[in-house]
Amino acid sequence: MKHIPIHVKILIGMGIGVIYGLIAVSFKLDSFTINWIKPFGSAFLNMLKMVAVPLVFVSLVVGVSSLRDFGKVKRIGLKTIIIYICTTVFAVSLGLVVVNIVKPGNSFPESKREELKQKFSDNVSSKQKVAAKVKTSSPLQFFVDLFPTNFFQSASDNTQMLPIITFALFFGISLILIPEQKANVVRNFFESVNEVILKMIDIIMEYSPIGVFSLLASLLVEFAGGNLEQAFDFFKALSTYSFSVLVGLILMIFVVYGILLKIFTRWNYISFFKSILPVQLLAFSTSSSSATLPLTMEHTEKHLGVSNEVASFVLPLGATINMDGTSLYQAVAAVFISQALGMDLTLNDQLSIVLTATLASIGSAGVPGAGMVMLVIVLNSIHVPTEGIALIFAVDRILDMFRTAVNVTGDMVVASIIQAGEGK
Repeated sequence: MKHIPIHVKILIGMGIGVIYGLIAVSFKLDSFTINWIKPFGSAFLNMLKMVAVPLVFVSLVVGVSSLRDFGKVKRIGLKTIIIYICTTVFAVSLGLVVVNIVKPGNSFPESKREELKQKFSDNVSSKQKVAAKVKTSSPLQFFVDLFPTNFFQSASDNTQMLPIITFALFFGISLILIPEQKANVVRNFFESVNEVILKMIDIIMEYSPIGVFSLLASLLVEFAGGNLEQAFDFFKALSTYSFSVLVGLILMIFVVYGILLKIFTRWNYISFFKSILPVQLLAFSTSSSSATLPLTMEHTEKHLGVSNEVASFVLPLGATINMDGTSLYQAVAAVFISQALGMDLTLNDQLSIVLTATLASIGSAGVPGAGMVMLVIVLNSIHVPTEGIALIFAVDRILDMFRTAVNVTGDMVVASIIQAGEGK
């Protein structure tokens, strides 16, 4: 088993979880599953929550403070970062448009949505109170809430993610502005801590096949309630959710990126996508922007004609902060889960998804499983129960492959735009 890739192990865990769940529903093993199987899945969710705050804070500090070469930032970096942020914001917004039109969460049977709503009634009640408060507060309250009155208090509460992100950005910018000799000490410390946290995620992902098996098995048992027909209703709802994600990703990769290439470069639309197909296939199979990076850089220089100076800066930065596909998925998944739990999102909630998913993508590692940690962050920011993640585990691994291909495509598109902007 040691030599089996982690994504294969996760798929095996999903398959066994679905098979066991259907057997458990058929043979009325509800009590055994809830008492002896589900706790392993709950522990997996807790591990994801455990690393969410430190991952975002440390990654953002490292990412911002690493841009200390202002000469490079001024000429290439600023344009790159602005384009990356704009495409990410557009991707999240596109995801929100698609999910609000399709409404995949409403494909759950009404009785099941009411049951889930009752199960998380405390969270629904708190959201209603927040929504009522929003109606009477200043339109700029959202801006005020970005700044923590007490960083440590916010850091101890996973729902206070935006203030943590704000503080991390301030911290990273301040590191750039102090003398290099003093900044290096702090920067080296945070880089080491970042490595430790990434290793923690590696360890958690080794456990993920067990966690995914437990969550899927218990979810099917709880959802079906002893009725096998309701278990198939669950998969019908998942197919609608998957359709929403794939529609958003297809629009992003073929329409949005195609328009950007047409406007800012001289590339022929079909020729460009033909030339980058090997990189997309590797990204699809590995589900990792970081693992694909060596091929991305080589292919971008040799086949897209991007200079080493541009590629060596734009692509590694993109593998770190440009997660268009993942960000789009965050938006669809967050709204889908809230719809399934019977929780209505306010306009402020959806704006919070845009901001949180964009900033969280900057602090996200380009490795398999990082998207799930990001989703925890997004759900916490809009006060939706993170237990709802279990609803999408069955198809997450497959969708992860598609969204990683979009992430890598976005990196190469931006590299080509920057190259064209350099007049080369």
